[in-house]
Parts: sequence; C-alpha cells; structure tokens
Amino acid sequence: MTRWHRAAEDRSRDGVIDSALTDPRTRVLAIAGDRVPVADGRVAWSSPDVWTGMAARHVTDWAFLGRDDEGVPVVLAVLDSDAQPPWPGEASVATQPLRVASPDLPAVEADVAVTAVSLARWLSEAPFCPACGARTETRDAGWSRRCPSCGREHFPRTDPAVIVAVTHRHDPDRLLLGSNAAWADGRYSCFAGFVEAGESLENTVRREVREEAGVEVDEVRYQASQAWPYPRSLMVGFTAQAVDAGAARPDGEEILSVRWFGRDEIGEGLAGRGDLLLPGPASIAHRLISGWYAGGAS
Repeated sequence: MTRWHRAAEDRSRDGVIDSALTDPRTRVLAIAGDRVPVADGRVAWSSPDVWTGMAARHVTDWAFLGRDDEGVPVVLAVLDSDAQPPWPGEASVATQPLRVASPDLPAVEADVAVTAVSLARWLSEAPFCPACGARTETRDAGWSRRCPSCGREHFPRTDPAVIVAVTHRHDPDRLLLGSNAAWADGRYSCFAGFVEAGESLENTVRREVREEAGVEVDEVRYQASQAWPYPRSLMVGFTAQAVDAGAARPDGEEILSVRWFGRDEIGEGLAGRGDLLLPGPASIAHRLISGWYAGGAS
C-alpha cells in the first residue's frame, strides 16, 4: 500500500462493510485494544475469510476505514482486548502496542494503524448514550452511533492537546525540556497539556509552560500535528520562546525537573548516547526536538 484515502462518501452506502467482506482483495486490519498485527516491519493484513467461522467470535465490531491506492476496501475488525485469535501467517505475525509498532511501519501504514486504533477504542469503550444511558446503534460504517431511545447522534471524540518545545531568547543552542514525575530518571521531553474549555491553542501553550516550567513564553509558532489515541488526542505541536530563561522552575508535582539542554547534549540524546533519554521516533515530541536540533546543526 503506497497510498490510502478514507473514502468518507462510502460510509453512508448501504452494505458497504458486507460488500467489502465478500471481496477477497479486501485488507482487514484486526485491532485488539491498542495492539496492531505486524510482520517484518509491516502491517499484517488479514483477508476477510480469516474472520469467518470460529474466529468470528473474536470480532466485536466492524468499521470501514477507506480504500487503498488501487481502490481495494480497507476494513477494521475490532477484537476483544484480550483476544488471542489465529492471525494470518500465524507464527510470523506478532501483535505490538501502537507505540511500539508505529516507528517501524511505513508512513501510510502507520497512519492507517493510528486511525484503526482510535476508532476501535471508541467503538469498544463508548457503546452507551452519555445522555440517557441506552445502548446505541452503530451507523455510517462504524463512524457514528445513534441512540434509539433519545435520538442523539454521537461521533468519535478527539481531545485537542498542545505540545511545545521552548527555546532560549538569547542563545539559539539551548532548549528547555521537563521530566515528568511518572518517568524514569534522565527522561526529558517537551511540555504538553490538554486545551481547556474556551481556550485557544496559543493560550494553552502559554498556560501549560507557565504552570509546568514557571516561564512566560512568546513567539508561539505552530509546527505540526499528530493524531495520538492515548487516550484520544490530537497533539498540536508548537515552538515558543522563553521571555525570562532564568525563571525556569518545575511545578514539583507533575514536572519534577526542568533543564536547559545544549545542542550537543540533545544530539547525543537523539543518537541514543549519553544519559539523556528523549522521546521515541513515533512521537511528535521527537519531531519537535529533532527539528530544532536539525535547524541549528552545522
């Protein structure tokens, strides 16, 4: 698969999933919890017949993900989170958490896998109407739910969050990172947090850095975004400049340490050398840090 499109116009077509499951060319991506089937660094697609017969008992929901570059349907099979079904190729296939699998997958397959895990978790975790408590009915080929009791429609939830790499106003070779209380010693990353009600992305950046690192920032600039289904986030990445670099202090609760790192230290961390542990390549935090490093590398 070299390209993939969501083909949203097909979701409302009657029988789109049933039709796809009768097509032997259909690519089925089976997701259990956040685990993705992989083999040799690629997504391990199933054919529809793998999930018939006895294996069908593992499937709790189906959804239409779209079509590949040849127009072949791509379908999601949502499995019980603890399912241990027969996988295509059996011994050659391993299931890995998305966090582990995505760095090694081709970009287009990683994109499909993120979508599949996000949708699978919503289908598994939100079967009831939050307004009246009735069990909802799946619509739009897995992309919406309708409550038969109160008539409300529900859609997969996405929570916006910001993540920011903080730079030094007077020294372009220094980057401010923080160490979370839940992390191992030596692990540092960018500052991040969820957008609050009524708050802009830029104001969230300013608030989160102030709360976590004690500094005011300006020059807030958008860099990139990343869908991240932990739990259901859209991570929006920024860089920002510290107004007073000397004011940096951890909040002492969520963030236990903040430090200005030199470019050489960041380079060593990105290369996996030294004591500094940085985010893995699947994360937007890694992209922000490596982008800053590349921008000043000689």
